[in-house]
Amino acid sequence: MLHDKTIAVVVPAYNEASQIGMVLKRMPEFVDRIVVVNDASTDNTAEIVTKYLEKSNQTIKKRKRTVEKTPYNKAEQVLAEMDQKEWSLFTPSRVVNKTPEEDRIILINHEKNASVGGAIATGYKWCKDHKIDITAVMAGDGQMDPDELEGICMPIINDPTIDYVKGNRLSHRSAFFVIPRIRYFGNSILSLLTKIASGYWRVSDTQTGYTAISLPALEAIRLHNIYKSYGCPNDILVKLNIAFCHVKEVPIKPVYEVGEQSKMKVFKVIPRITWLLFKAFWKRLYVKYLFRDFHPLFLLYHLSFFLLIINIPFLFQVVTSLSPEVVLGTQNLLIFVFLTISGLQTLFFAMWMDMMDNDRLHVA
Repeated sequence: MLHDKTIAVVVPAYNEASQIGMVLKRMPEFVDRIVVVNDASTDNTAEIVTKYLEKSNQTIKKRKRTVEKTPYNKAEQVLAEMDQKEWSLFTPSRVVNKTPEEDRIILINHEKNASVGGAIATGYKWCKDHKIDITAVMAGDGQMDPDELEGICMPIINDPTIDYVKGNRLSHRSAFFVIPRIRYFGNSILSLLTKIASGYWRVSDTQTGYTAISLPALEAIRLHNIYKSYGCPNDILVKLNIAFCHVKEVPIKPVYEVGEQSKMKVFKVIPRITWLLFKAFWKRLYVKYLFRDFHPLFLLYHLSFFLLIINIPFLFQVVTSLSPEVVLGTQNLLIFVFLTISGLQTLFFAMWMDMMDNDRLHVA
């Protein structure tokens, strides 16, 4: 425990036999639960975790999680029943432990590969059901320094209004020199797109997976809908924004060349995450600013896109008029200028309103 708060760490692992032992061995003592989700590895990742589980003599005191039936807590009873049925929506899995209620290391084996997002979702679900106060995520490849875990968790402990903490590698002065150039480039592009899609305009390092989330935030989002591949951190930010969750970033150092083998192909991942963020932007716009709480920026965004779309034929005429054989009429030129200025001005104003509205959800 950390300041009387239970701490769990979800460790998604796929073919991490060479690294998973280092992660488990260096886990801080204040961590109450280490939830390793073996994502249908084809190597002996599960066997290595099982050996650590058998050697571990640390046990956890059972915590009461049942909902007592009273005339006034029908809502809590319904939620408890939904939590039980919710498991069917996740990737089929099996808990290896014989006494999972008491063991510190929990091993969950996926029956089929679900990618990193699916593994994190399964771990989150287990922690939510066991009422863990703060749940962190550390990759099974050892790229996240365990010594920084306390700093990731402390903001939620010190400030109950904070729901989600992300590590920020880009704020470290070594970032430009340590992070591989292609990763740095991809991170920059996806971070910009994620700011627009998620509404968290002040979050800098959107791609880091070193995070901590509070129990209320876990209960506020649909865990089974978390994007299953490498767009998981981006998708979680969108879901948290829709749920009006407060986010804070803390500086962490970039860690590379510790024996990890990256499974991410940047040029394949960027188009997929871009499409994910495009859909997520519209979902956030409609759910948050129309259905839940209407905001003028909903209309401004739509008006700007409408103006820019109907301007496309005039833009085409302007481009073709660069040829000496084509003459652009004055009227069409004026329409193009009007639509361009109006569309961009409306878009920037909508983005400004979006920033102002969501600034309250970012904790400095």
